[in-house]
Amino acid sequence: MKYLAIIFTLFCTLSNYGQVTIKGTVTDGTNPLPYATVQITGKNKGTITDSNGQFELSTTASGKISLLASSTGYLSDKKTIRIEKFKNGTTLNFKLTEYTDVLDPVTVTGTKTVKRKTNNPIIVNIINSKTLQNVQACNLSEGLRFQTGLRVETDCQTCNYTQLRMNGLNGRYSQILINGRNVFSPLTGLYGLEQIPTNMIDRIEIVRGGSSALYGSGAVGGTVNVITKIPKKNNYQIETSYQNIKGANDYIVNGNATVVSDDYNSGATFYINSRNREMYDANGDNYSELPELKNMAFGTNLFFLPSENEKLEINFSKINEYRYGGEMVDKAPHLALQSEERTHDIYFGNLDYQINFNDWKSSFITYIAAQTTDRRHYTGIFPDTEEDITEHLTNPPYGTSTSTTYQGGIQLNHTIENFLNGSNILTAGLEHINDDIIDEIEAYNYLIDQNTQNTGMFLQSDWEINKKTTLLAGVRFDKHNFIDYVIASPRFSFLYKPTSLLQLRATWGTGFLAPQAFDTDLHIAFAGGGISRVQLSEDLKEERSNSFNVSLNFDKPTEHYIYGFTIEGFYTHFNDSFYLHHLGEDEFGELFEKRNGDGATVQGITFEARVNIGQVFEFEGGLTLQKSLYDTAIENVDGLAAKKEFMRTPNNYAYATFSYKPNLNFNTSINFVYTGNMDIVHYGGALEQDIDEYKVTPKFAELGLKSGYTFNLNRTKTDLELFVGVKNIFDAYQNDFDSGKNRDSNYIYGPANPRTYFAGIKLSSK
Repeated sequence: MKYLAIIFTLFCTLSNYGQVTIKGTVTDGTNPLPYATVQITGKNKGTITDSNGQFELSTTASGKISLLASSTGYLSDKKTIRIEKFKNGTTLNFKLTEYTDVLDPVTVTGTKTVKRKTNNPIIVNIINSKTLQNVQACNLSEGLRFQTGLRVETDCQTCNYTQLRMNGLNGRYSQILINGRNVFSPLTGLYGLEQIPTNMIDRIEIVRGGSSALYGSGAVGGTVNVITKIPKKNNYQIETSYQNIKGANDYIVNGNATVVSDDYNSGATFYINSRNREMYDANGDNYSELPELKNMAFGTNLFFLPSENEKLEINFSKINEYRYGGEMVDKAPHLALQSEERTHDIYFGNLDYQINFNDWKSSFITYIAAQTTDRRHYTGIFPDTEEDITEHLTNPPYGTSTSTTYQGGIQLNHTIENFLNGSNILTAGLEHINDDIIDEIEAYNYLIDQNTQNTGMFLQSDWEINKKTTLLAGVRFDKHNFIDYVIASPRFSFLYKPTSLLQLRATWGTGFLAPQAFDTDLHIAFAGGGISRVQLSEDLKEERSNSFNVSLNFDKPTEHYIYGFTIEGFYTHFNDSFYLHHLGEDEFGELFEKRNGDGATVQGITFEARVNIGQVFEFEGGLTLQKSLYDTAIENVDGLAAKKEFMRTPNNYAYATFSYKPNLNFNTSINFVYTGNMDIVHYGGALEQDIDEYKVTPKFAELGLKSGYTFNLNRTKTDLELFVGVKNIFDAYQNDFDSGKNRDSNYIYGPANPRTYFAGIKLSSK
């Protein structure tokens, strides 16, 4: 018997020789997932997690093996590990992504209420921080390119101001919100897209077309809501990167930190960003095509829960930017042959308070937001004659700008649970916006001194008739101080879900644009050896719009992958549409006047497709086909034929993003942006260009690549990522820039940057 016991013990020892037990947890990122399955792929061996989401799995395998974690309602997660690492007690943790996090995230922009995306009668598209990281977007301008129907355009060769075009419409029709508040003033709109760093952004919500009428004047083309980082858990991140733009150096440093109390009743997130970019000269004439940038930004987002049904949120940001473009000399701006210099100091923030009552069926929200910008600037060309030189040196064209925007409002939401056999969320709100702009250059007799005030009231019914059908009806009333009467802007949207995978939507809405100075009107450009300015016609009246959108959205989730597509048709007709009429020249240069035309029509169709395979491979892409025409041909330049076509508006453009992450450590992403041909005006004056004429731009296809590897520093509970990449790999870039001081600075098109190499390092907490 004694010998039998020895033999049995020896047998057990031999059978367990080389056996390793792998321990770990399966969570959804916040909570444990009980009864999830964990198995070794290719082998009939696995286990399930306990009530705390923990598991143990023994194996005699050696080398590398792959494990798959799965749970009903979640995308599976696959990890490849080396067995030897787990002999010392290392744990393996899986984070599963719920279908709804991918297919049905929570949005707020479409209805001004919290709403799941698939239940929203308004299509809301989202650009998340993950996409911004994968494309190595340094700022908001670079990130917005990766969404269907959106195109970011650079409009000045010297200073590189940008505008966002949505569904083919000029940037003045795009309304930019910060945390849902309209503090992105016309003056801020000139350079603000480049000034907002991506490390302050949690996500960007986009509503295209007339369904944006809920936000008032300026939201005709659509609304972009930039939502800043939200405190979720204690963590930090520090990143530094270097970009080389064909020899021009670009250094970027950013950091984020979040602190949340143990009871989750308060929290704060902080960000800081610094950028220093050298000038870049594309054609060797010693005049920049990319200006020098020195940018510093910091801010915070805080929340506090005074009670279980109250929330107070405070956001604050400060941006300082120095920008110089033109002749590349080490002189004061007014001594350069041609230059623009800008120094911005920008402050913006908001305070929101919400209380829920009536068993959470009702909520009351009040808010105040503000933005102020101080700008010191120079725009000038060094003259040729002695008399003009003396005048220039005596009174150089330096200018100052100030912009102050305030917005305050209240909103009441109430849910009627039994409303004609369905449920209805009723929303009512009142808000007031005041914007003061003073922009002056004494030497040019140039002055914009404008105060705009708009008081708006909105009413909305979000009626879920049944689980398949929702009807949204609303109207907004606006009284603008430049308009003598109240403008009513109704909108209706219908959602029908024949299955849980399919949504059909139809939306009609109206909107208006007030006769005031907009971002592009505040920019002074160089043309024909002088400067060009925009003034407003004395009898300019508001522009009105009628918009229709119809869409079909389909998404199919399975245990291992998700795929889907969206098709949308859009149509917008304008009455009294704005256009620029060329008045000719004065002593300073070209002069334009903004006038009302007969009307215009913008119409088209968009296609979107997406695939997510187990969080390992992800693809998203979109294509826009459109046509933008004035009802009556517009004379853009004296002596040239009038045209119905919108200038600077391609009829087709597209984007795509791919990412591949086979394990926790390695990640590669590819991005693509396509821009079709478009008509553009080229003014004479430069050495290469004697006459004014129309040009048709070439097509452009940009391809970018980024690869990174993350080292897990377990002892310090941090991750260290090293990454490298190339933007615009094939150098798709304009090759016929004007040269010299008399260049037409508005003759710029195509990608914002030439081929750019980058590398960086990021340190973040687990």
